[in-house]
Amino acid sequence: MGDLLAAVAEWVVNVVDFFGYVGIFVLVVLGNLHLPVPTQLTLPLAGFLVGQGRFTFLSVMVWSSVAAIGVSLVFYAVGFWIGDENLRRFVGRFGRFLFVGEKDLDKANAVFDRHGGKAIFLGHLVPGVGAFISIPAGLRHMSIMGRFMVYTILGSIVWNGVHVVLGWVLGENWQIVKEYATIIEFAVLAAVIVGIVIFVGRRWKARREG
Repeated sequence: MGDLLAAVAEWVVNVVDFFGYVGIFVLVVLGNLHLPVPTQLTLPLAGFLVGQGRFTFLSVMVWSSVAAIGVSLVFYAVGFWIGDENLRRFVGRFGRFLFVGEKDLDKANAVFDRHGGKAIFLGHLVPGVGAFISIPAGLRHMSIMGRFMVYTILGSIVWNGVHVVLGWVLGENWQIVKEYATIIEFAVLAAVIVGIVIFVGRRWKARREG
């Protein structure tokens, strides 16, 4: 692990150790804002502490999911009120300070255009997209009290749950999750897509036989 990542990991440990669940909430908010405090460190650490008996799994999931959903709503509002042209102008001018570029917007838009409403769920599982998927939903004025909230909640729970469980299982080696994060995330995404395909296939077959 590089010196920078080690320093970030140490800081994350100190924040969670001092502030508890509130620390997890704040760090997950920062991670979903794509600031250099990755949830791939915060959530596995929380899982490790669940295994140590310091936290409960349910409480960690509630605090982390509320944080992720809250950021998604902020991004939705950004897309809804600012519009694509103004948003790109803002990112072009200030994005480097927020670690966000037009490529990030393009990636989120591409996922949304390809998968429609389900993109809200899948976007939360795609490395580099995450809560950004809420921006194109806002740009298109997608109904917020409907599929947007359902898919946002499901996506947040799956992402957070997988990383918390991995930290719980790995124990003192919880930092490994960050080192292999991309592989893990794409594996989870592939498993979810396969599950969706199987589910849809069975429904289609049942209808034909019925």
